[in-house]
Amino acid sequence: MISTLIAAPYTAMLTNNDLMLDQVSHQAKALHDSGVSGAFVCGTTGEGASLTLDERKAVAERWCQDRPSGLSVIVHVGGTCLRDCQTLAEHAQQFGADGIAAIAPYFFKPANIEDLGQWCHAIASSAPELPFYYYHMPAMTGVNLPMEQLLTQCAPSIPNFAGIKFTHENLYDFGRCVNVSQGRYKMLFGRDEILLSALPLGADGAVGSTYNYAAPIYLKMIEAYKQGDLEQAATWQQRSRELVDLLNKYGGLATGKAIMQIIGIDCGPTRMPLKPLSLEQTQALEADLHAIHFFDAISSPITSLV
Repeated sequence: MISTLIAAPYTAMLTNNDLMLDQVSHQAKALHDSGVSGAFVCGTTGEGASLTLDERKAVAERWCQDRPSGLSVIVHVGGTCLRDCQTLAEHAQQFGADGIAAIAPYFFKPANIEDLGQWCHAIASSAPELPFYYYHMPAMTGVNLPMEQLLTQCAPSIPNFAGIKFTHENLYDFGRCVNVSQGRYKMLFGRDEILLSALPLGADGAVGSTYNYAAPIYLKMIEAYKQGDLEQAATWQQRSRELVDLLNKYGGLATGKAIMQIIGIDCGPTRMPLKPLSLEQTQALEADLHAIHFFDAISSPITSLV
């Protein structure tokens, strides 16, 4: 049964795109207060691929430093340069992260599962004291290899391999991963809008961007599922899909940052080539959020999954 909800936080930036690290403590407290148990930093939502190596280190350090008790930090260290990934992994271990994760290299790509396994091993071994999660996101990387094979053929040779952040719609592969894991590896589901479909398959947790501001919706959905109220669980999943529809309508990551501003945690603009929402778009977005009763849905957070 799912036991943890992990948010992928936005990297707060000033209007000149410099980092706004002072916001991390506010973000971390808000996540903890909403019932989220962890933060997955410098991933897709955190614009990790648009940050310099030094910036990624600074963000990771600040999250490790400012997290409240009970909020774990997983640092995404993946990229296209192996040595940079290894440097970030070593840094995360040095500053007390609770785990690391790495996406597949997305320019020169691994040709097969063996190549991907070797890539994971090289990064994981740079932080041997930390759990390592492979970040599976074919939509962004173009690397769409069977994750069941990664677990059966590669993970056993990586001592600190902890599981997979599975951001893909292939529920068949996800279910097979759960079956072969047998409790040894954690399967963290990464598609917020279909999380309910992953629960009966045995998801151990979930990592998502909308948990930054809508965690209560998912916590209520999970609680309804645990109680056997599938109709109510489906209703909450539909509420989340309405929210994701707005992200798609206005432009994904930039929309999420605009929602953060609307709820009172200003994470600033997105970096080029992404374009932040205009004032007019933000106002229209807020009206749409009221129309789907978003603020009512998040007003009564559930603070525990137990």
